[in-house]
Amino acid sequence: MQATIKADRSLFSYPKYWPHCLGTAPFLPMSKEEMDALGWDSCDVILVTGDAYVDHPSFGMAVIGRVLEAHGFRVGIIAQPDWKSKDDFMKLGKPNLYFGVTAGNMDSMINRYTSDKKLRHDDAYTPGNVGGKRPDRAVTVYAQRCREAFKGVPVIAGGIEASLRRIAHYDYWSEKVRRSVLFDSKADMLFFGNAERPLVEVTHRLAAGENIADMRDIRGTAIIVKEALPEWQGVDSTSLDRPGKIDPIPSPYIMEPECDSEEKDSKSSEAPDAAPIVIQPPQKEKEKRKPWENVYVKLPAYETVKDNKMLYAHTSRILHQETNPGCARALMQRHGDRHIWINPPAMPLETEEMDAVFDLPYQRIPHPVYGDAKIPAYDMIRFSINIMRGCYGGCTFCSITEHEGRIIQSRSEDSIIREIEQIRDTVPGFTGVISDLGGPTANMYRLRCKSPKAEATCRRPSCVYPSICAHMDTDHKPTIDLYRRARNLPGIKKILIASGVRYDLAIEDPEYVKELALHHVGGYLKIAPEHTEDGPLSKMMKPGMGTYDRFKELFDKYSEEAGKKQYLIPYFIASHPGTTDEDMLSLAIWLKENKFKLDQVQNFYPSPMATATTMYHTEVNSLRKVTKDSEEVPSAKGEIHRRLHKAMLRYHDPKNFAQIRKALVNMGREDLIGRGPQHLVPPETADEKRQKAQRGRKGERALTKHTGLPPSFQRKSNGKSGGKGNTQNTKSGGRQEQSSGSNRSGGKGGFNGNQAVNVGNKSNRPKAQRSK
Repeated sequence: MQATIKADRSLFSYPKYWPHCLGTAPFLPMSKEEMDALGWDSCDVILVTGDAYVDHPSFGMAVIGRVLEAHGFRVGIIAQPDWKSKDDFMKLGKPNLYFGVTAGNMDSMINRYTSDKKLRHDDAYTPGNVGGKRPDRAVTVYAQRCREAFKGVPVIAGGIEASLRRIAHYDYWSEKVRRSVLFDSKADMLFFGNAERPLVEVTHRLAAGENIADMRDIRGTAIIVKEALPEWQGVDSTSLDRPGKIDPIPSPYIMEPECDSEEKDSKSSEAPDAAPIVIQPPQKEKEKRKPWENVYVKLPAYETVKDNKMLYAHTSRILHQETNPGCARALMQRHGDRHIWINPPAMPLETEEMDAVFDLPYQRIPHPVYGDAKIPAYDMIRFSINIMRGCYGGCTFCSITEHEGRIIQSRSEDSIIREIEQIRDTVPGFTGVISDLGGPTANMYRLRCKSPKAEATCRRPSCVYPSICAHMDTDHKPTIDLYRRARNLPGIKKILIASGVRYDLAIEDPEYVKELALHHVGGYLKIAPEHTEDGPLSKMMKPGMGTYDRFKELFDKYSEEAGKKQYLIPYFIASHPGTTDEDMLSLAIWLKENKFKLDQVQNFYPSPMATATTMYHTEVNSLRKVTKDSEEVPSAKGEIHRRLHKAMLRYHDPKNFAQIRKALVNMGREDLIGRGPQHLVPPETADEKRQKAQRGRKGERALTKHTGLPPSFQRKSNGKSGGKGNTQNTKSGGRQEQSSGSNRSGGKGGFNGNQAVNVGNKSNRPKAQRSK
């Protein structure tokens, strides 16, 4: 077992609800006619989703629906309803227990808009790849329509969109801090993370006649309260991580490894401006109550953090410290005259529970109502296998930690083999190739913390940064054994590994790299260094280029031994917080020197609740204690500046030459303009000069040495480029072992969100969100 933190009750230990005698549905019904065919007079639970209904374990609504069905509940699906009226929300009738609403496998705003806030016209989760089938802020809209359809029926919000908006959060699209989605949606409860445990508990308690308003301390849920729950002791967040106090810790990434040390912190004096909170003493000393049990942290109010960036950064830092289900405290944040109460995360699933979830009777195809229409997200994952959940990488741009958590939850080898055989034997169009065997990452399967005490009490944001924790197991033998068994199955020609390989872990076990190169790469392996320079790497919490170089050496060696020509395809990200113009230039030079011409590039996408988004909004490094002397983090903001950073990644594209030349002139790097191998971009052509002169004659300002440049390109007195938000420039060129990464957001769906989804990048594919 990879996780030592266990729940009090098994997921499938509840007595089945009475309709279980009706059996399982071939597909969860989407119409009254299907309900009639099943002999149902009503649904116990109706799930509303922004995705098309695909009965596959990579689609969250299918997982949630099948889990509830296994407990005996009658579950209906309303997929991609017309949200302009309540009519579509009434087509299955009134649910006996509640509506469950989700935006789907992706955040609706990220699904709908590019990182440059441009409208998308496609949607991989919709038949025909048609855009516009879900509203902006779908959770809020769907919940309100459910209220209109049947007043008095409880509404529960879940999935990636709700999960990452459970607290006051910076919203990139409106460029302001918004309150918790619970207040806007008026839902009764919110599930965050992988929600099978709270889902099953809440559903059974509602079926037993309990009122949802009385369910207040269920793990993995958030609710609205007027005051703190009784019997809970409060501690102000500023006494744990006091803003304004100079941080005595020399490294910005050292965190208290165990929660026992927090007991002393929680009793320290409060900051002068902190509201007094009465801390009740333990009932009995002999009970030795753990310092986080029945303790909540009072966070700065929404009205405060929406205007105070320092306290917003402080709040984000505290929230990310309270993600370990073994020692997390509840969180409470005031919004007006009420509070959002966030219970500690749900306990991770054990291997037997994971197996049971994935062994449910999925059809593994879209609902027949869609006919022959293509659903790109399904086409991508129909021959892929999800072998695990979670990621302990902690990359600051990635939503996996906030949504799925750091603890690895793995299926058994037998369960995975059964699914491969099922695909081989039942899925139409299978040619013998499994397109992916992975999850949020390719190579964290069954990796674990070797110390149960450390795992249950750790508050580090990453188990592998700035270096791999001594407690962390890096033995890839279970993964290698799985690969070998899977590829030797009859009828299986190839097992490909398409999920992100965490190469800093891979080099700890060269046998894994050898296995990968010899058998599981189809010519190209995509990995994500994300950057080459210290500035952005240190804000991403990813391994640096030295680690990449070591992995490349091993990969090339084993590929050559196998007689194969195989190549690494690196992913990089532009405009990440901490990135200066010089950093992007150094990355462009590295790409040129290594003969990389990238076709698919991406700009940082500030997804809700991510640490990198906090740095983007506040321009403060929240990886260390937030103080008046906190490190300022430059962030490229505004379309012109972000375009430049993205253009640097495609230095070879003639469309970017003029913009890059302009930047090089202002950075004092005219030496990079020319036609030699040492140059980055060519000089202006005669045609370009002629067109520029024509624009000038038509009244537009031609660019000359006397022309004023946009503020983002104005040269600083020290000869370095400025740029909006570039209040501090870091020296470029170093390739120390820091970190690199890439922006991710989204999640494999519903309340469950099996895997987060890679969005806002490349071809915006609905793949598992990478955490390489």
